Amino acid sequence: MYFCYIRLIQKIRQMSKVKIGVVQMSCTANKEENLQKAIQKVREAADKGAQIVCLQELFTSLYFCDVEDYDNFDLAESIPGPSTNALADVAKEKGVVVIASLFEKRAEGLYHNTTAVLDVDGTYLGKYRKMHIPDDPAFYEKFYFTPGDLGYKTFQTKFGKIGVLICWDQWYPEAARITSLMGAEILFYPTAIGWATDQDEETNKDQYDAWQTIQRSHAVANGVPVVSVNRVGFEQDGAMKFWGGSFVTNAQGKLLYLASHEEEETEVVEVDLTESDFFRKHWPFLRDRRIDSYQPITKRFLDED
Repeated sequence: MYFCYIRLIQKIRQMSKVKIGVVQMSCTANKEENLQKAIQKVREAADKGAQIVCLQELFTSLYFCDVEDYDNFDLAESIPGPSTNALADVAKEKGVVVIASLFEKRAEGLYHNTTAVLDVDGTYLGKYRKMHIPDDPAFYEKFYFTPGDLGYKTFQTKFGKIGVLICWDQWYPEAARITSLMGAEILFYPTAIGWATDQDEETNKDQYDAWQTIQRSHAVANGVPVVSVNRVGFEQDGAMKFWGGSFVTNAQGKLLYLASHEEEETEVVEVDLTESDFFRKHWPFLRDRRIDSYQPITKRFLDED
């Protein structure tokens, strides 16, 4: 009886450990080539033991939002659609969850920056539409994307309940908090962010450090692991260098994996979901939240008058 109990405890502990596949890759102008490359990377991660594989933001194309060009709308597709169907096949083949960031054509003239989630049997679990849409030099996303209208989302996969946010969402603690309060056990951020190649090294370092720090803070504040997957390499005719630097943290913001700024990488990292309970008990931020005092956060700005 005692040994049966020990084996049960060991099994429960093992089930709480999830192996995350991080795919940091470069892209070309050929959409089908990028899709097939991503499929191969999913297989590679699965062969290394990954159970959940996250692809970077808009991985089927170059990052086209550097310009406002109507022809780029031709890159969009329905979700579910051709790319999710192809990825569902590999998810089922390898028994892995796949997180796939795609350019969604919802209707004529209506487009979103959207991530689909596919479970281990190829089942389409649903989509999350990017809520925060940037508009900066070389990141003209408001030209292409309607802000998400599905709210924040979690997805119950075979290996746990996950929350998915997208790139610019990563700067907003409110998005991470709400998704965590919905029961997300891991936060995933498919991303496309880089440096202008005419910037100095100090500015580059400061920007990357800020990007990593804000996301690690989401892990600390919410007591959940964070997975951020960026693209890498030169695009925009060499004017933009996507900085890679993908990473995984535990539920206290400790770095478990950090990718390079230069190379494509397919890495598998184990996270322990039981740590969330430990850190939330010892740093009880959720317990001590003063939800009765947070109404002002719904205002754009707190003007004196």
